[in-house]
Amino acid sequence: MPADTVYGLSCSALDESAVNRIYRIKYRLEGKPFIILVSDIDQLKLLKIDPREVEPIKQYWPGGLTYICSAPKTPEWLQRGTKTLAVRLPNHKELKQLIKLVGPIVSTSANLYARKPATSMAEAVKYFGDKLDFYVDVGKIDGLPSTIVRLKSGKLEVLRKGAVKILD
Repeated sequence: MPADTVYGLSCSALDESAVNRIYRIKYRLEGKPFIILVSDIDQLKLLKIDPREVEPIKQYWPGGLTYICSAPKTPEWLQRGTKTLAVRLPNHKELKQLIKLVGPIVSTSANLYARKPATSMAEAVKYFGDKLDFYVDVGKIDGLPSTIVRLKSGKLEVLRKGAVKILD
């Protein structure tokens, strides 16, 4: 389904079996947590994250900025032993409405491990065939992936450049 930056594989972040299924389908490395999308900052509480954790990046939300924050109380199936979680508040009206209804969702690019992300539903079908429950086709999406940052020594450190430019 479309995320706000690229096509992605998604499921309820609160459903352990669904999250583990995406790891298997994608051949994702077990110790690498997925990005979690929320509809608003209050949904962080459902992930056992204090909303104050995102203070350093609130000026960039909603949008294509993913923030790695401390999440020691978040379920293991989400943080995968890292005690952190990558979270994003998308800037996509329909996607935010869906997340508001179903709760936080996992979002990971629609590709097999180490392959180019799908930019269309047809490409996603080539990767996954009937392994997915359904596909949502919105045409070609050729956006940049999200920028990923974390707080280090009181400053934002860019781990992956993408859709959002971080101001110094």
